[in-house]
Order: sequence, then structure tokens, then C-alpha cells
Amino acid sequence: MSQEFGGEVTFLEFATDPAKTAGPATIATFAASPGPIRGRGARRAVKDDTAALLGESPEMVDVSAHLRRIAVSQSTVMLVGESGTGKELAAQLLHACSARSHGPFVSVNCGAIPANLVEAELFGYERGAFTGAVRQHQGYFERAEGGTLFLDEITEMPIELQAKLLRVLETGRLVRVGGTEEIATDVRIVTATNRACDAAVRDRRLREDLYYRLAVFVVKLPPLRQRGDDIELLAEAFLAALNDDNGTSKCFDQSALAEARAHTWPGNVRELKNCVERSYVLSDDLVKLDIQPGPETSGDDLEGRECVRLPIGVTMADAERELLLATLRHCGGNKRRTADMLGVSLKTVYNKLVGYGIATPLLRAAGDA
Repeated sequence: MSQEFGGEVTFLEFATDPAKTAGPATIATFAASPGPIRGRGARRAVKDDTAALLGESPEMVDVSAHLRRIAVSQSTVMLVGESGTGKELAAQLLHACSARSHGPFVSVNCGAIPANLVEAELFGYERGAFTGAVRQHQGYFERAEGGTLFLDEITEMPIELQAKLLRVLETGRLVRVGGTEEIATDVRIVTATNRACDAAVRDRRLREDLYYRLAVFVVKLPPLRQRGDDIELLAEAFLAALNDDNGTSKCFDQSALAEARAHTWPGNVRELKNCVERSYVLSDDLVKLDIQPGPETSGDDLEGRECVRLPIGVTMADAERELLLATLRHCGGNKRRTADMLGVSLKTVYNKLVGYGIATPLLRAAGDA
């Protein structure tokens, strides 16, 4: 279910509805309507000032405000963040707060379409264009007419097709596969990737000219581990949704939320949601958090992880300082979570920072108490 509050639409989560999935890609279409916007499998609206991106941390408040500000424009937006940080929800917020909110919202996972079908699925095809094309087919651009087209995992699109996408974006016109007639398009493009943009361009996963065309605005979504008390807020929201759906009144065990705050959540909000659902099913009235270990990694996998590299011969005091400060950055400045990760007390973290001249004994940042 979706619902309007003050002229804006809020969403927490969306589940896939196979009945509205077209072709090999996952597509979410919001029908034009003067009333509340409804999406495929939309299960719940959240009455929260941050709308689609539920959270009270400064990082999420800033992201939500920034998205609302740029939503009124027609400019392209690129959303960058780790998997599970809510990039599609951010795209939905952009659409809901824009002048296109009563048009369709079409979401396409570029990595889910076979490479030989990407062009036909995006731009459509004429009857007889290739074997199996028994009828004319509208592509995602045409289905998103007057609304927003969200291209998720844009760096997974074949590099040779990116030139054709660039031409459509520049001219506002496309030609269906097997056709000759140019068709005008009126869509707003929002893209997303979980890769670093500079690395994607360097590795030729994304054309540089296409990047600059797509990245009029680049919005980075923070990982859950940097969002402080949002972890507890989201966990409570997910549990409340499960209670509401099933007519129960379960609550978290006393230690559950402390465990949630101490976990790094490499899978971000998606991992937290799955964890809460799993814990809910396995628990009685008191929900104990069932955090499962992530995929095992070897030393060869360190390149993709945050690391502290120190030269041989560095003093223990300097090594300790670098580890503490790196962990503090990793936790978004939250000293309590830093202490939990390092296995020391909050007082120890404060005393160390005071000794480094970075904090005062009375300094208490939000979320640290």
C-alpha cells in the first residue's frame, strides 16, 4: 500500500510481483492516477519526514533533503552506493516528488537482461525484426513515457550499447530494433550503480561520455554501518511491519538491538530486513536477533574491503591510533559503535581521542551516549 502525506508519497519497501514483470528484466510500473501512487507489491507506507529513505541520521536527512531539492528538475541523476543501501527507494522518492509523479515509474535491472536482448528491451522492436519477434513490442523507454525510467546497475549494460543509449539521451528520439521510424521520447533518466564511478570508467564498464551525460547530479547513499541509530530505527520498523502483517505483538529481546548496533551489516538495509524477518519467524514473543555470518573471504579479497595498512616498524602507539581513527571513520564518527567494534569501552575511545587532541572529555556526539 502507498499513501500520500502533504502531497508527497512515501514508501518503505516494494516486493516483486511476477504478474507485472515483463520480459527478462524486473520492471516496476506506477500507473498514472490523481490519487495515491501504487506500485507492484507495494506493501507499506511509512509516516516519516524522510519519506522513502527511512532514517534520522544526519547522513540520511541530508540525502533525503538533497533528493527532494533536485527532484523538481528534469536533470539526470546517478545514485551511487553499496548493494542494499536503498538506491531504488531513492529513485522512487525522486519520481514521487517530481512533476512526473502521476506518470509511470519503470525500473529496469540492466544486469538481469541477457546481453543480446538489451537493445530490444530498452528501445522495443518491430514485428519480424528477429526470430521470435511475432509482434511489435514497446521497449522500456516507451513504457516510461511521461514518467521516470530507472536504470539500475547501469555499469552492467554492454559497453557497445551505451553509445546508442547516449544518442537517445542526446536527441530524445529512438528507433525500435528492425524499424526505421524515429520515435520521440519524454522520460527522466535515473541510474544507479554499486561501483565507484571513476573505476567503472577506467575499467571500461561505463563510457566516459555517457557518465558525464548521466551524472548531472551524483547522489551517494551511505552504508548502514555509517548511519548510527538508524540501525535500531529500521529494525523496529521492520518488526512493526511484520507484527502488523501477522497480527502479532512481538518485541526485541533486551540484547537484540545492541547486537544490531555492533554488527557491520555488509549487506546493508537489505541484510537487516532479512535478518529481522528470519529472527521474527524463529522467535516467540521475544525476538532474538539471528545474525548469520556472511560469505567467507580469503586474504585475496582484501582489495575490496576497508583496510588499515601500516609499514613494518611502526610503533604500537601509532598503530593503535591509526586503527582507532580508521574504525571511527568507518562508523561515520559514532564513538559507541567504534567502541563496540574494537571491543573496548566508550570511555576508552573518548580517552584515546582526548589524548590525540581530537576530542574533549565533555564532547558527546549524537548517538554516542
